[in-house]
Amino acid sequence: MKKTILVSALSVALLAPVLSQNLTSLTINDLAFRIASAVFSWETTTHNFGKIPANVPAVKEFSFTNTGEVPLQITKVKGSCGCTVTNYTKESIAPGKTGMVKATYNAAKLGAFHKTVTVTANTEEGPVVLSIKGEVVE
Repeated sequence: MKKTILVSALSVALLAPVLSQNLTSLTINDLAFRIASAVFSWETTTHNFGKIPANVPAVKEFSFTNTGEVPLQITKVKGSCGCTVTNYTKESIAPGKTGMVKATYNAAKLGAFHKTVTVTANTEEGPVVLSIKGEVVE
C-alpha cells in the first residue's frame, strides 16, 4: 500500500510540470467546446423586379446551400405583409445540399414596393431577412 502511494505521488510530481506547461500554452479556443451548426449560404438575399404589370403576381425563388455541419431545418418563414405569400423547403437540408424560399408578391397596388421575408432556422446567425422590391405599373 505504501509502495502504491509513493509511486502515485512520484508520478504526479514528475508529470505536474509537463502538464502545467502544456495547459498554459492552450488558448480559450482550444479549451472551448465547438458546437456544430447549420449555416445558410444564400445566392442572394435581395431582388429587384423592376417594373411589373398590375395584378400579375411576381415570384422570386431565393436559393441557399447548407454549408454547416448538421442538417438545416427552417422553422418559420414570414412575409412583412399579407401581399407577400411564401413557400419554402419543408424537409431538413443536409450539409452540402440546397433549399429554397419562394416569395410571391400579389402586385395588386400600383406604385413602388419594398417587402421583406424573414426566415428562421436552426442556424447560429439567427433570422435572415430576404428583400424584394419593384414598381407595379398599369
